[in-house]
Amino acid sequence: MPRPPLSLKARAVGYLSRREHSRAELARKLAPHAESAEQLEQLLDSLERENWLSNARFAESLVHRRASRYGAARVMQEARTHQLDAEQLAELQTRLRATELERARAVWQKRFGVAPATLEDKARQIRFLAARGFSQAVIGRLLRDADLPGDSGDE
Repeated sequence: MPRPPLSLKARAVGYLSRREHSRAELARKLAPHAESAEQLEQLLDSLERENWLSNARFAESLVHRRASRYGAARVMQEARTHQLDAEQLAELQTRLRATELERARAVWQKRFGVAPATLEDKARQIRFLAARGFSQAVIGRLLRDADLPGDSGDE
């Protein structure tokens, strides 16, 4: 016997019980199942009032999931797609920038662990870190620090 379709709120709570969602992301997922845009907005407002849905918690979750592997630029790009407000984005960017060098060092150490021996190695390491969203300033400082034991850092 087929199960009756889930209510809109049951679907929302199901999504939110698996992981945090931004309001925009949850709205996108629920839209095909809503009878009207008004119904969807009322449900989202209700979920926020009941503290089931929180963009602030979503931002924390995003940082927790992504920051250990990606730079500030990459995490911020993803955060912007979730339509967080400007204040949340600014605070998130400040927090990410404050720890970017340490996070870049950890990613670099795990992937490479040794200073580049050739210009090709250096270029490969730079491309890898840049693709992960780390800033050029952080990459430059990280590779300069990595060069210290082996040579003077002059190119």
